[in-house]
Amino acid sequence: MPSPPAARTRAAAPAITTLALTLALGGCVEPAAPPPVVPIPTHPGPTHPAPPAAVSPRTAPPAPEAPATPAPAAVTVLRPLSSLAGWSAEDHLAALKAFQAGCGVARDPQWRAVCGRARAASPTDDGAARSFFEANFSAEAPSPAGLLTAYFAPEYPAQDAPDEIFSAPVRPRPDDPDAYAGRTRAEIESDPAERVRAFMKPEDLFYLQIQGSGVLTFPDGRRMKAVYTGDNGLPFTAIARPMLHAGLLSADRLSGDAIRAWLADHRGEEADAVMDKNQRYIFFDLLPDDGRDPAGAAGTPLTAGRAIAVDPAYHHYGALYWIDAEAPTLNGAVPAYRRLALALDTGAAIRGERRADLYLGRGDTAGHEAGRVRHVLSLVRLIPVPPPSDPASSQPHEKTASPGGS
Repeated sequence: MPSPPAARTRAAAPAITTLALTLALGGCVEPAAPPPVVPIPTHPGPTHPAPPAAVSPRTAPPAPEAPATPAPAAVTVLRPLSSLAGWSAEDHLAALKAFQAGCGVARDPQWRAVCGRARAASPTDDGAARSFFEANFSAEAPSPAGLLTAYFAPEYPAQDAPDEIFSAPVRPRPDDPDAYAGRTRAEIESDPAERVRAFMKPEDLFYLQIQGSGVLTFPDGRRMKAVYTGDNGLPFTAIARPMLHAGLLSADRLSGDAIRAWLADHRGEEADAVMDKNQRYIFFDLLPDDGRDPAGAAGTPLTAGRAIAVDPAYHHYGALYWIDAEAPTLNGAVPAYRRLALALDTGAAIRGERRADLYLGRGDTAGHEAGRVRHVLSLVRLIPVPPPSDPASSQPHEKTASPGGS
């Protein structure tokens, strides 16, 4: 394997304000969410444990003179799915097929039971699928306004050997996982690359790392999947806001396509300085492309348009949600997204209870749409309803709710 071009010379980048707005494709950096509360029995904790929240030392208050009266528990009345905005226009049959494919990752008994009922069902029309959902689920109240973005599995050209254009090595995970822990993107890219199996355009590799996986196409027709195998442990920082503050792009041209085009037009030290604002670095393995959509963090393949990445500190994998998203902030965006979606993935930029990232599929068409998704989100959690034969189904559809419970 030929050696990559010599390590790039870096010019000092101008100081730019840290990002508060997402790169439209990859998510956003948001204010720190409050630590999640202990989940209530209806919603078990996340299937993959989240890091413990940092707790500041606290001086114990003086003992009260009398025991405090416990505050009454909040009660949330569940609603029928027919009350959801846009429910009648949903493609219920497509949604049921997606739920059947992905619900097996759930661990909670209630969710496993409704998954079994779904997989035993065989509706052939939209009406029957709609009836299944309405008989087996109720909806919580909508969440306060949050943020919906989208992502996709990109397909990019690659080469076996580097040249002036394809100069970025696709680095495998180092033998020593700690070798690059805490080192920035610029520091890693200044090191000689070893065991490299592909070279890409720098802006394409940058976007591949944001998405977390993709497909590489070689000049001889080979197609290889780039699969996430590790990272440097640093947080994701989107580059849209720094580019806006630096006057590199206007506020109405912050879509993924516009940012990627700017990086390509300014390839070299200028683009490197912008990309280095995101210090997070991803390592990949290359596998033969099987034509399937990538698997999410839950370990099952994602269904385009029906899978979301969420924060597992607040949501568990396999849970079903109603997305109601509108008021896009980017030009050329789809006006609204209203649909059922399954929580099957997560991401470094997806933090907080009211945050979701919608998977839109593979290739350029999906990428073009994903780069324009930045919508105000109302995320509605669906709750399994016991079947009529279950004595519990005779109970009122309400539950004791903990704020932010999962």
